[in-house]
Amino acid sequence: MAKWTAGQLPSMTGKTVLITGAGGGIGLVTTRELARAGAHVVLAVRNVDKARQATTDMRGDFEFRHLDVADLDSVRAFAQTYTGDIDILINNAGVMDVPAARTAQGLDVQTATNYFGPFLLTNLLLSRLTDRVVTVSSQMHRSGKIDLDDLDWRARKYDGLAVYESSKLAVVLFSLELQRRLTAAGSHIRSVIAHPGVARTGLVAHSNLRFVNRLPFLVQDVEHGALPLLYAATQDVPGNAYVGPDGLFSFTGYPLVRKPSRAGLNPTVAKSLWLATATLTGAGASIGQ
Repeated sequence: MAKWTAGQLPSMTGKTVLITGAGGGIGLVTTRELARAGAHVVLAVRNVDKARQATTDMRGDFEFRHLDVADLDSVRAFAQTYTGDIDILINNAGVMDVPAARTAQGLDVQTATNYFGPFLLTNLLLSRLTDRVVTVSSQMHRSGKIDLDDLDWRARKYDGLAVYESSKLAVVLFSLELQRRLTAAGSHIRSVIAHPGVARTGLVAHSNLRFVNRLPFLVQDVEHGALPLLYAATQDVPGNAYVGPDGLFSFTGYPLVRKPSRAGLNPTVAKSLWLATATLTGAGASIGQ
């Protein structure tokens, strides 16, 4: 069976793609390839100057906007000032196993970056979307646990890796409930999940798992890590598809629609998580009830 590559991207001329965390790593490669295919790519990033520098040698139609997805005030300001339609929203920004810290709103930084921020951003931009939202998760969601009474890690002892796993499980459940609500509302918009496998990026810089970058049989380069995002963003996949590498344990390889964990397909938990997050962020309560 032929392996899908970025060379098979369809023409994206006339399409607008908004991607968070686009200034480096998988996000930057995804940006480059979508622009190469003709898309107008909006890089929503914390450091606009860094993103401009990173794209200096790239050909394409780029737009740069400041956005800190961990800061819910920044997310709201971005949504209020952004005008125009968005064909594809890619929630790519993320952090992994970072030391305990709180945002300006007092939220756990890791959960806010990986889940609360993308949840709020997606809900605030949903009326402007014309095609789909792609949210980046991780195979490590399979070890995650959701505590609906302690989403923000105030009662539990902070464990950076456990927080990461839980935030990525929350992303999977978010996509499940978002797709249910979109379908109930009669919308053609799709919610899709992508994960890069184990890609050699700076994501693990703060983690005890950073040693994996030195194990070539477990890790793929950033070019291959971006392929599931590109596939999820451009191919005719079903709503709530889970796209990741096709190799052993989905660590490396080429894009394939796979299945998330059983916990990630629990509709009861997904609905309860959505309602709890809607209360916390102040958005999303009325969509497709």
